[in-house]
Amino acid sequence: MPIGSEAGAGLAPDPVPEYAAWRKGVAGVLAKARRVDIAELPTEPEHLLDETTYDGLTIAPLYTRRDELPEQPLPGTFPFVRGGDATRDPQRGWFVGAFAGSADAASTNRAILAGLENGVSAVSLGVGDHGVPVTQIATALSGVLFELAPLSLVAGAEVSAAAEQVFEVLDGYQLEDRTQIRVGLGAAPLTDAFAGHADLDVEQAVALARRAIARPESVRAITVDGTAFHNAGAADAQELGASIAAGLAYLRALTGAGVDIADAFGQLEFRYAATDDQFATIVKFRAARRLWARVAQVCGAPSFGAAPQHAVTSSAMMTQRDPWVNLLRTTLAAFGAGVGGADSVTVQPFDSALPAGELGVSQSFSERMARNIQLLLLEESHLGHVQDPGAGSWYVESLTDELAAKAWEFMQEIEAAGGYPAALDTGLIAARVAETAAARAADIAHRKTAVTGVNEFPNLAEAPLSEQAREQASLVRYGAAFEALRNRSDAYLAVNGERPKALIVALGPVAEHNARTIFTANVLASGGIESVNPGPLGIDGIAAAATGSGARIAVLCGADKRYGEEAGAAVEALRGAGIETVLLAGPEKAVEHDSGTQRPDGFLSLRIDAVAVLSQLLEKVGA
Repeated sequence: MPIGSEAGAGLAPDPVPEYAAWRKGVAGVLAKARRVDIAELPTEPEHLLDETTYDGLTIAPLYTRRDELPEQPLPGTFPFVRGGDATRDPQRGWFVGAFAGSADAASTNRAILAGLENGVSAVSLGVGDHGVPVTQIATALSGVLFELAPLSLVAGAEVSAAAEQVFEVLDGYQLEDRTQIRVGLGAAPLTDAFAGHADLDVEQAVALARRAIARPESVRAITVDGTAFHNAGAADAQELGASIAAGLAYLRALTGAGVDIADAFGQLEFRYAATDDQFATIVKFRAARRLWARVAQVCGAPSFGAAPQHAVTSSAMMTQRDPWVNLLRTTLAAFGAGVGGADSVTVQPFDSALPAGELGVSQSFSERMARNIQLLLLEESHLGHVQDPGAGSWYVESLTDELAAKAWEFMQEIEAAGGYPAALDTGLIAARVAETAAARAADIAHRKTAVTGVNEFPNLAEAPLSEQAREQASLVRYGAAFEALRNRSDAYLAVNGERPKALIVALGPVAEHNARTIFTANVLASGGIESVNPGPLGIDGIAAAATGSGARIAVLCGADKRYGEEAGAAVEALRGAGIETVLLAGPEKAVEHDSGTQRPDGFLSLRIDAVAVLSQLLEKVGA
């Protein structure tokens, strides 16, 4: 079908006159890449470049004035898409959060004060199983200026006792305007129930909220923790939709206990995961505010719909292998959360997926790097000086609308199932999240989705992980399946003094085999298999190379045409030299005429299930 312009008789002028020319250019490139005639492409060929998210949203290759939406109200104004606070200090930007919590209250206090002296502006205190003993909270918080640094607790089932201790500390704290003191108690029974963590029950959380309402300080008792869904594999709309449904359940519990609707909204805050997909993160926080504002509007309290948002860099995206790359991941995540309007951002240390000291660096170093990522964004890049800098972007505004709509659909599905508690009990939420997690895992296994340093560009020279690190599996991280393969390679190395090896048999000149030898070495390394590449080999030299390599696996790399001429003989030569498994880098059709002992045992192509293939190879060599 011909690729025509957008103009026509009786049609309004195209708001982007250049679009038709761009479309024709796209058609030309796609036709050349696909080796087809332009007439064979669809009428709107640019949609061949569309991408689909795990939520089913479509990401277009180009956004123009065609996608323009009405301007959103200013920050601090319903529906709060552009931010909940109209008067946020541009010199401060968002609050720089940091977690502190060891069993030693004195050392925790030193860590808190050191952080506050070096750029931290919001404190998250671990209590009980998460940190300091409840009875030593006062020691841990000694010297903290509460009107300058908001405090949040991570206390699990001990949150009521921890709150009692915090209230005692605040009762002895002198300040005229008590509303300047902001405290989040962190009770999260509904989202902790999904994650399998101990917490209060909802009735106890309501009782705690009543106590918080009676306080003169600005205290919020309940946290809707969206990271519980994210860390289980949820897509963004699922994280938001489930969080809003949980928030609704809390509102019903609070108002059902006689709490005024305005006070009920004042007891909730939200925590969401920020990932290295910067635009998705920007959009997530903007869409989340719109969703909660809509809930407040329906409840008749639209002015109370701007609940605080806390961003925490994703635990699921962190890697154990090549963990220094996590510095880049968390930088992008913090950028996205800050630009998206999060009220506070906590960057997890780059080595948080590893046991303390695994890399030979101190905890203070890791925490300093995490803190300085935010300070660089705020103090040097000045990101906090502008509220909602993504506003007006055709891409950001469009995706915000679409994500909010998709999240609202998921919330409605949960409501139709009887509300959050019922959907939790029946497993509906878990089932939906598990479907997304499986789809993402498949994309990573097939290397459709890259995890740098893990399934792409792995570094086999890095030191093996300790046994403690290999056993650490508290959540499903995106790169976990490949890292499990690397763990098997490390165990093999410890026993045999060398890693599992594979011989790369490069056929023909470099120009023919170079792309496939690089691809093959990369794939093998992602499973902990070391490549032995003696360089281009003729048929006569293959046997000697195989014997000298000591490898039990070999991979042929060359051009399809050369495979048709030499692959069969090369496979026979390798088998004769004792190679047990022979693979070919490329499509099976390249050797469709070879059979019997001349046929390879398998094929390495772009979209293979690399986890499955590499696992089988490791099994063959006893790893």
